[in-house]
Amino acid sequence: MVRFKNRYVLCEVVSEDPRCRQCIEDRTLGLAVRDAIARVHGDYGLACCSISFTVKYLNAYTGTVLLRCRKDSYRLLCSALPFVRSLETRAQRYPCFLNTLHVGGTIRTCQKFLIQYNRTQLLRLLQNCTNEEERQCVQKSLLNCSLTEEQSQSGDEEEDDGTE
Repeated sequence: MVRFKNRYVLCEVVSEDPRCRQCIEDRTLGLAVRDAIARVHGDYGLACCSISFTVKYLNAYTGTVLLRCRKDSYRLLCSALPFVRSLETRAQRYPCFLNTLHVGGTIRTCQKFLIQYNRTQLLRLLQNCTNEEERQCVQKSLLNCSLTEEQSQSGDEEEDDGTE
């Protein structure tokens, strides 16, 4: 049995309108990318990329997108991404573009790259602070952004023994 190799393309949705990120869905993004591939590469490119093309991850809050395609056709996908000019959701068209950040062989390598990329972006944000108050506010925000499990949720699960 042969394993089909995939490539994962990590992108970010860049838009001036903040409502664009909150309204996008993986289905509309996938259709916009397929439409761009069809415009740029025609039926051949669309057929090559559509074999295992999916939107694996979409974070509407940060605008991070992870696309999967076959290893043979990832260059067609990457060359068509700059031609995505807008996303259409709920009869509204939002102008935006996709910025390719990384192309990897596994989701894990893309996650590692994204963590490193976010760290460098936060350091740039911290360096661009103009005064000490702004700097402390950014540092406080960074310290508050931690993934911790809430005690109330874990306590409720342990106390629930199925009797009422």
